[in-house]
Amino acid sequence: MNCEQIVLRLESMASPAGAKGMARYGIRSERVLGLSMGELREIAKELGKDHQLALCLWMAGFHESRLLAALVDDPSDVTEEQIESWAMDFDNWAVCDGVCNHLFRRTPFAHRKCMEWSSREEEYVKRASFALMAALAVHDKKARDEVFRSYLEIIERESSDDRVYVKKAINWALRQIGKRNPSLNKEAIQVAERIAAIDSSAARWVASDALRELKGERVQERLRRGRSS
Repeated sequence: MNCEQIVLRLESMASPAGAKGMARYGIRSERVLGLSMGELREIAKELGKDHQLALCLWMAGFHESRLLAALVDDPSDVTEEQIESWAMDFDNWAVCDGVCNHLFRRTPFAHRKCMEWSSREEEYVKRASFALMAALAVHDKKARDEVFRSYLEIIERESSDDRVYVKKAINWALRQIGKRNPSLNKEAIQVAERIAAIDSSAARWVASDALRELKGERVQERLRRGRSS
């Protein structure tokens, strides 16, 4: 099945009701078909990994074709130029997070882009920095704590950004790093407490929401179990 056929298949599956529902959650784009991630994952399983197909699907410009592109692309074939280009195309939080979680985090450039994009002006490029931090905190089991300590410094530095999709990603990254292990939990709580003292409503929200989870019994018990095992 070639790129054109796949795009036609996606269009044939379009759900106006699904698109309206997505819009209510801030998932807006010029071309949204209303397909679920479950539907896209099933198609991705059929297609397998194909870098050239992924590039074509991205260029098709549909919200769903771009998420599918992230699912079928081969991380070993992804270039830094591609990552930069795709990031500039992000137009909502869902495509940003989906591409970061399914593809970008698997590339050799992931940790570097966390650093480079953290001070970018573009809302969704900056969000991508923190979405990557969150994804790497969960999935990159080999990364050393020092890497995530450097991210905590960035989180503290950028915590006053009051753009809704940036501050939510900053909060997300802080919480995921703080759930990685007991040491980082302690340090993330300390960072959150410093952020809480910043004269910024965005920073106070980032801190209070993170502290609620990181100090909560559910997280603390899981960290205790992990340490004892």
